[in-house]
Amino acid sequence: MTQETIQAPESLEYRTEVRQLLDILAHSLYTEREIFLRELISNSSDALSRIQFEMLTNSDVVDHDAELAITLHADRENKTLLISDSGIGMNRDELIENLGTIAHSGARSFLQSAKEQGKTLDEVIGQFGVGFYSVFMVAEEVTVTSRSYRAEDQAWTWRSTGESAYELTPADKTSRGTEILIKLKDDADEFANGWRLEQIVKKHSDYVSFPIYLLETKEVDAEDTDDTEGEKKSEETRRVLNKRTALWRQSPQGVEAEQYTEFYKQLTFDFEDPLLHIHLVTDAPVNMRSLLFIPSRRDRGLMSAQSEHGLRLYSRKILIQNRNRELLPDYFRFVEGVVDSEDLPLNVSREVVQSNPNIRHIRSALSKRIIRELKSLADAAPEKYASFWEQFGIFIKEGVASDPASQESLVALLRFHSSKSGPDEWVTLAQYAERMGSEQEQIFYVLGEDVKSVARSPHLDYFRANDIEVLYLVDPIDGYMTSMLREYEGKSLQNVDDAGLKLPEKEKAEAGEKVAQSDFDALVARVKQTLGERVVDVRESKQLVNNPCRLVSPENEFDRDMQRIRRLMEQDYETPKKILELNRGHELMKNLSGLVQNDADNRLIDATIEQLFANALLVEGIHPNPAEMVERIQMLMEAAVPGA
Repeated sequence: MTQETIQAPESLEYRTEVRQLLDILAHSLYTEREIFLRELISNSSDALSRIQFEMLTNSDVVDHDAELAITLHADRENKTLLISDSGIGMNRDELIENLGTIAHSGARSFLQSAKEQGKTLDEVIGQFGVGFYSVFMVAEEVTVTSRSYRAEDQAWTWRSTGESAYELTPADKTSRGTEILIKLKDDADEFANGWRLEQIVKKHSDYVSFPIYLLETKEVDAEDTDDTEGEKKSEETRRVLNKRTALWRQSPQGVEAEQYTEFYKQLTFDFEDPLLHIHLVTDAPVNMRSLLFIPSRRDRGLMSAQSEHGLRLYSRKILIQNRNRELLPDYFRFVEGVVDSEDLPLNVSREVVQSNPNIRHIRSALSKRIIRELKSLADAAPEKYASFWEQFGIFIKEGVASDPASQESLVALLRFHSSKSGPDEWVTLAQYAERMGSEQEQIFYVLGEDVKSVARSPHLDYFRANDIEVLYLVDPIDGYMTSMLREYEGKSLQNVDDAGLKLPEKEKAEAGEKVAQSDFDALVARVKQTLGERVVDVRESKQLVNNPCRLVSPENEFDRDMQRIRRLMEQDYETPKKILELNRGHELMKNLSGLVQNDADNRLIDATIEQLFANALLVEGIHPNPAEMVERIQMLMEAAVPGA
């Protein structure tokens, strides 16, 4: 008598809002239901990789000599599909953890949003990773029977119809691995046809490293004898559906572009084509076969299925690590791909693999190749590179700031908008340097929130008047980058808000007739009185032409470029004290000076000073609370629009 007959099935409730998720999957997202098979094969492949790695150091596993393979058995008559593997298997607790739980918080709201937005299932699975649960799109009932690789573990059966509970029962399975029996819905009987399964495997799982067998039962004519004439008999056929050849171990000359795209989508579940692929084969200083991809987009979903980054690391086609983060610098974390090296040991811990000197050689070779390929892309296809830069430029800037050894080569990849570029144009530092006048000794840049706002910066008055180009730096990380990148080809990089800025000797454009010195001194005194310790000093500007004022950083203020990023990261951020420069020839300064002279108690004086200061903070991107301006602006508007 078996344990299954002795012990009644346990009924357990799903953890989290699984029932609602299953309902959305089963009834709302029908576009590409075939994706369920890709997900289940992927799970089986992972289980096979894990047992393969386990057996490198452990011979005491169940069915040690069993072939590592996946088998699909389609039964058209009974409308069932059986998916089995000889992978690592699961015990009772692992079944509950893996099949009774959805670990991602917010999953239900995401899937509901996907449904309302009309997203395809491929997008939902690829972006979120619903995984095993996608089987309920085609299944009336799912039965999972699994036996762990550990000899002491009991086999168990997990059964669910996609309702709010599932059953667990001890099982008689003696072989290692997992079997998934799917009782198909009436409108999903196509997945009990061998030709349909083969079509799906070719499309989604052709490069899975383990053989995927199709086991079919067919009715054939019996031998033509007196006893069996006209009768039929069943015959089972078994054949491999997938190529299995590791694409990265093939010669690049023999691989078609479509194969790279197909492999990328199978590897990442991304529904878009990659922007760039890099196929690298080397034998020195380390044996390496690698295939890297740059995605077309940085954010591939509202909630990315892949919270970790890293490349898949193989040794002799055996997966050692699913996500190795040591193979590339952190700023290349957007790169997907695989690396296979016969110079890496198989039977050591992951920690030892990470400290292996060959990893450093691989890291250096991959990084240099990525930079080289990006440079080639920029030269050969500027529009395509512009697409890359818009998505991943922030990572290159991070590399410039954090990797001094690679800074020189990464600088060539940088792109900027500037005061002389159009809204869709990008400028390199080399192009800027070529356009510099002979008397110009510095590369000028301005920090801001975005291109539109920084183009209106008062810091640009002098530069526009004298036709000097200024680079626009509008990413939060730009301040960090410029703090580490101090020069380019002997030309220092200079923030235009520097109080001690050394400008080329050119004839300075004047703003117009200036306020008398005595009146201007009185205005400066009033501004100092109003703003108090919020400013370091108030003084006349030597550069402003069209704008009434600007804030400049005191000389030798070492962290001024980091102030915008500090504002985003620090909860107790305090607005830095700067120097307020006034345009002595601006009409507003003339009018304000007149009020100070003739109506010193007018409430508009201090309100205007406060608003000018707030405007300057806002332009610099360091205003701590822009909403506080609303009441003051309304008061100024009321004064500007008197009643009839």
